[in-house]
Amino acid sequence: MRTNIVLDDKLVREALKYTKVKTKRHLVDQALREFVEHHRRLDVRELRGKVRIRRGYDYKKLRIGVG
Repeated sequence: MRTNIVLDDKLVREALKYTKVKTKRHLVDQALREFVEHHRRLDVRELRGKVRIRRGYDYKKLRIGVG
């Protein structure tokens, strides 16, 4: 979709420092993708009461290098 928008130049320059993209178009595209991805994530608090953890479950054993 083609559209015209006015962007804050200072904010755009700062945002470009944190990414590998070189154009404003790609910067806006990346920002929108990250925004949508963030909002699609299920809030962990919504799982309360829906997940049961086995008694005696040791999550530390699953970590790499911990035996």
